[in-house]
Amino acid sequence: MKSLAELQAIRDKMKNNMGVRGDDTGNIRVVVGMATCGIAAGARPVLQAFTEEAAARGLTNVTISQTGCIGICQYEPVVEVMEPGREKVTYVKMDPDKAERVVAEHLAGGKVVTEYTIGAAK
Repeated sequence: MKSLAELQAIRDKMKNNMGVRGDDTGNIRVVVGMATCGIAAGARPVLQAFTEEAAARGLTNVTISQTGCIGICQYEPVVEVMEPGREKVTYVKMDPDKAERVVAEHLAGGKVVTEYTIGAAK
């Protein structure tokens, strides 16, 4: 049984994570493909890594969400990053370590990690 203080700490942590996943049209949008193929390929830990790393870095201008099938199953887990005024970037064959690097370099630093993009996967 958890104490009241432990439950409040869990609630506060989840509230902070949900703030990162909120929606705002001026935000950078990160969409993780969570169809059956994506989940089977490891999309859940990727989504969690994006959420936790963005929260740890205090990125309030990032909306992280999930979607169904993106349509390129052979490249799962797939993550799309959409920034206002810029072309969409599709990251493929993601894992939690790659997600942390994308948050650090692309979302926080503004530099696309080209080696993880669909163009580099061919």
